[in-house]
Amino acid sequence: MRIANLAGRATIVTDQGLIDVATQSNGAFSTSVDKCIRHLDNLLTWFHAADLDVTDPTTPIELYGDARLGPIVVNPQQIFAVALNYRHHAEEMKLALPKQPTIFTKWASSLCGPNDELPVPSDTTDFEAELVVVMGATARGLSVGNALTAVAGYCVGQDFSDRTLQMQGAPAQYSLGKSYRNFSPTGPWLTTADEIPNPNDLSIQCSVSGVEYQNSMTSDMVFTVAEIVSYLSNVVELRPGDLIFTGSPHGSGHGQTPPRFLKPGDRIVTEIGRLGRIESEAV
Repeated sequence: MRIANLAGRATIVTDQGLIDVATQSNGAFSTSVDKCIRHLDNLLTWFHAADLDVTDPTTPIELYGDARLGPIVVNPQQIFAVALNYRHHAEEMKLALPKQPTIFTKWASSLCGPNDELPVPSDTTDFEAELVVVMGATARGLSVGNALTAVAGYCVGQDFSDRTLQMQGAPAQYSLGKSYRNFSPTGPWLTTADEIPNPNDLSIQCSVSGVEYQNSMTSDMVFTVAEIVSYLSNVVELRPGDLIFTGSPHGSGHGQTPPRFLKPGDRIVTEIGRLGRIESEAV
């Protein structure tokens, strides 16, 4: 199942069109995607059992670029991100592979819809395509073997960065440098975990103004999605709606020679196989 935040309403996206969750369930489920995630098992059961009417014939492809789409989760309690989690990215940065996941945070005020504009704060603003995990259950102490059972689903994300601010000071300011306004678009919808049996077997690409810079597979991750979720859960309590940005493959602007940073007028298109596409215009 694919569920989007469309004009502030939880909306199921099917190949035939859109289904407004609250309307079709006669109010049994909320208009809020955040609240629907807390009852995702019941929502999935209802979706597969009910005879539902398409309320809007817009198809998934026609929904790409739609300005009505909002962030998958509007008010996550926690946003985690993983640095240096792709082997070839570590190679291009000439850095050793980490021994354990390197975790930082992105502030919730940086969240935005999948197609919102990107205000460029500096001439070292960078792009990084990311697979984003959306948690679906409260969990602590998960093993790697059962970590994915607590995942609601997955979506496409961008981890935009101001490299100047990020690298200022010792230690670096990762969280601040990656949390300017609209630096964390997610979307275009949440694809539930039952549709993605192996999140480490997905293609991931990013292009800027028609030039492809990132093209990889999530199998290149140093730490798998299950390993990341397990690692975090053995330190903190994971909660429904929490987001985990799982790292970016090689090819970001900082890794180019010379660096290719973003400027007003650039169009950033990020796509992950089976999850969809998001688009940002730099302003």
